[in-house]
Amino acid sequence: MRAGDELPPLEIAITRTLIVAGALASRDFQDVHHDPELARAKGSPDIFMNILTTNGLVGRYLTDHFGPAAVLRKVAVRLGAPNHPGDTMVLRGRVEEVEGDTAVVRVTGDNGIGRHVTGTVTVTVPGLAPTPAPDPSDGRPGGVG
Repeated sequence: MRAGDELPPLEIAITRTLIVAGALASRDFQDVHHDPELARAKGSPDIFMNILTTNGLVGRYLTDHFGPAAVLRKVAVRLGAPNHPGDTMVLRGRVEEVEGDTAVVRVTGDNGIGRHVTGTVTVTVPGLAPTPAPDPSDGRPGGVG
């Protein structure tokens, strides 16, 4: 993996169940995440996804790509256009930098009305570090003598 590498996109159907379940799982009982009538009364066309669910989906996107051994070290996201039921969010990622077994990935997520999430994730992936170059003094890999 190198800086500039693009991760394959991930499409996520935004269902009412996903929004409500994510809010409940993260113990976010704010009515705009589960009650359409109250969400509309507050100016939203419907319920919308909370930031903790988005954060979890961003984490899932990276661990799906890098594998179950990947460790998320830092997740920094900012929300934009809300995710409403019936839409689809497409997550995309680009490796910004790699140092040893740790990478910084820029992530975006877009839905039908705009950019839902923008952020960066620092992820450590065991085995990602490059292998040492062979030692030319003895002709064997790693210069073991």
